[in-house]
Amino acid sequence: MSETIYDLFVIGAGSGGVRAARMSAGFGAKVAIAESRYLGGTCVNVGCVPKKLFSYAAHYGEDFSDAKGFGWDSSVSALDWPRLRDNKTKEIERLNGIYGRLLTNAGVDLINGHASIVDATTVAIDGVHYKAKRILIAVGGWPFIPNIPGRELAISSNELFYLDTLPKHAVVVGGGYIATEFAGILHGLGVNVEQIYRKDLFLRGFDTEIRAQLADEMTAKGVKLRFNENVTAIAEQDGQFLVSLESGETLLTDKVLYATGRKPLLEGLGLENTEVQLNDKGYIAVDQGFQTSEPSIYAVGDVIGGMELTPVALAEGMNLARRLFKDDQRILDYNYIPTAIFSSPNLATVGLSEEEARERYDNISVFTSRFSHLKHTLSGNQTKTFLKLIVDNETDKVIGAHMMGDDSGEIIQGLAVAIKAGATKADFDSTIGIHPTVAEEFVTMREASR
Repeated sequence: MSETIYDLFVIGAGSGGVRAARMSAGFGAKVAIAESRYLGGTCVNVGCVPKKLFSYAAHYGEDFSDAKGFGWDSSVSALDWPRLRDNKTKEIERLNGIYGRLLTNAGVDLINGHASIVDATTVAIDGVHYKAKRILIAVGGWPFIPNIPGRELAISSNELFYLDTLPKHAVVVGGGYIATEFAGILHGLGVNVEQIYRKDLFLRGFDTEIRAQLADEMTAKGVKLRFNENVTAIAEQDGQFLVSLESGETLLTDKVLYATGRKPLLEGLGLENTEVQLNDKGYIAVDQGFQTSEPSIYAVGDVIGGMELTPVALAEGMNLARRLFKDDQRILDYNYIPTAIFSSPNLATVGLSEEEARERYDNISVFTSRFSHLKHTLSGNQTKTFLKLIVDNETDKVIGAHMMGDDSGEIIQGLAVAIKAGATKADFDSTIGIHPTVAEEFVTMREASR
C-alpha cells in the first residue's frame, strides 16, 4: 500500500485526464495519474495529431499538380512512405515527452502501468494499492471492429499509422469522421480507395446538403463510394484480401481498414468493484458535474459518450478540476461546439444543421454559396467550395454555419466565436470582408436560397 493519500487519482493520461490532473495540482490538490500505453492518449498518438500530419501530406500531390497553372514545373517521384511515417513518429515521441514534463512540472505523480479500481477509494497498479479521496476515469475509447468472419485480417486506424508499406488498393469501411478522413488521406497518398458505408450517405448527424457536396467532390477526385453496402466476410487470397459484400459482390484489396466507431476502454478497469453504472450504450453514466453513481468516482472524455472530440475532453477536465478544487460549480456549455473533418476537401461546421434547425425553429432562412476558389482559376482544379449559413428569422441570429473547402476548420473556428456570442445575420452583413478570400463570402451572402 502506498502511504500517500491523493486528493485525486486519474486513470488515463489522454487529453481529459492530463488537463484535469494538471489543473487540479495547480489548484493545490495532491494528484497522481496512471497510464499504461502512451502519454497524450488517442489524440496525440493515433488520432488528431498524426492524422492531421498525414492529411497535410496527402494534399501535396494535388498541390504539385495545381502549381503547374502558376508556372511551376516540377518532377515529383512517388511518395516516400517510410520517411513520412517515421517523421510523424518522431514528432509524436516529442509530444509524449512534452506531456510528461507538463505533468511532472505541475507536481503530478506519474505512474506507468495498468490501473484497476479495487474499491471506491483504492486503485491498484502492479500489485501496489493507492488511496485517493476521488478517482477520475479518463481512459477514452478503442477502435471497434464488428464480429464478422475474418475480422482479424482488418486493421484499425491505430495500425495504419505504422504500416510497413503503403497499399496500392485499400477498402475503408465506415461512414464517420475517421473513415471519411482516411479515405481521402489514403487517396491523396496515391492509394486506390473504395469506401463502404452501410447507409445511404456518410457523416450522419451533419448537415445533409454539405454531406452530399462532400460525396460529390470525393467521387470526382477518384474515391469510389459504396453506400448502402456492408462487408460480410474477409478472407486471405494470394497475399491479398477478398472482401465479400452484402450485395454479393467481392473486392480484392491489399488492405482493409475498419473505422466503424470506438467503444469505451473499460475492460480490466474494475468497475464491478464499485457502484459505477453504464448507460444503455455502454458508456459510463455521469451527471452534469461528471460524477458517477459512485460519489467518489468521476469520468470525463470519450468514456462518457458525449461529443468525442479532444477540445471537449479538455474542457471537461478543466471544468471538473475547477468544480472539485476551486468550488466553481458552473455547468459546461455544450452549445455551438465547432468541429472539422479533415476529409478531401475539408469540411467544418458549428451550430445546427438545416434539418435540426427546421425541427427547432418555425421560421428559418438558409443562405448558400458554391463557387470555385480563386486559386483554382489558374490551377485548373475542379474542386468547389461550399458555404452555408442558417438564420432564425425571429431573432435574426445565425444558428448554423457550414463550410466545405480549403482551411474550413480555420474559418469556422473564427465564426464559432461570433455565433456563440449571439451574432445576427445583420452583424454578418455589416462586417466588411477581407478581399479576396473565401471567408469574405460569409459576410456577403445577401439572398436566401430558401
